[in-house]
Amino acid sequence: MLETLPETVKVFEVGPRDGLQNEPAQVPAGQKVLLIESLAAAGLRNIEITSFVSPKWIPQLADGLEVARALKLPPDVVTSALVPNMKGFESARQSGVKEIALFLSATESHSRKNINKGIDEALATLSEVAAAAKAERFLVRAYVSVVFVCPYEGRVDPDKVLRLLPPLLEMGVDEISLGDTVGGATPRQVIRLLKLASGQVGLSKLALHFHDTYGMAMANVVAGLDAGVTTFDASIGGLGGCPYAPGASGNLATEDLIYFLHESGIKTGVDMDKLVECGELAQRIVGKKLTGRYLQACLSARERKTQAKAESRG
Repeated sequence: MLETLPETVKVFEVGPRDGLQNEPAQVPAGQKVLLIESLAAAGLRNIEITSFVSPKWIPQLADGLEVARALKLPPDVVTSALVPNMKGFESARQSGVKEIALFLSATESHSRKNINKGIDEALATLSEVAAAAKAERFLVRAYVSVVFVCPYEGRVDPDKVLRLLPPLLEMGVDEISLGDTVGGATPRQVIRLLKLASGQVGLSKLALHFHDTYGMAMANVVAGLDAGVTTFDASIGGLGGCPYAPGASGNLATEDLIYFLHESGIKTGVDMDKLVECGELAQRIVGKKLTGRYLQACLSARERKTQAKAESRG
């Protein structure tokens, strides 16, 4: 594996949305703004900042419009927001985001649990939103959830994923993120699905979104790179999960992914020291220790250094 590596990889930061939506406590809008601006200052250029989903379903992100309007970011940062329907798109239009993200499930069971709609009905809704967004020159991303393992149906037949690609492409979707929503994928499954998908869509249009439930996220990244994918979703500190995927743990940590990429000679444009500061900030915001391994290693090393200095003065 990894005989040929890309020069650069796009890291799509999902922590402010996919991460914070899974936290039990409401994070104040000002702290969300601070986190997003810090992520941009660290060099991340694609950041999913919020969702415009009904507060009834995702109360943690009810302040999405307030957060989006308060942000002060460099002009080359592409901000994205999750949009389920035309009502959500209207909010996105008012928010100033540059990209909208659609979402659907690869299995009927997850679709009905997640949005109370079947897949065909979901596609019809997304087609309407995508048409409106493209008419106004928004970038359009689409998440396909549970592409490897479904919490309700078990292992997912790749054909269920492949049948969704043509209608998404017909909508004019710019990028399709294939999600290992419960973190149950293995490298062999990743390689197989990408090989099949590449017959329908260029790999430059595909992103991979891994959760680390069984500790396989980085191995799956390697498989994705080897197959030719150069866009990966990640969440600062490993924040996240899925409220409609029982047992799913946090996302692949952004700092773990970028450490691996940098050590492999792949450029991301991200400053690791500043990224660790973002991870520390995220911990303070949510009030708990996060799962990112690189983050915890750096924070532990800093603590040991501080203790050693204190002891030498004593």
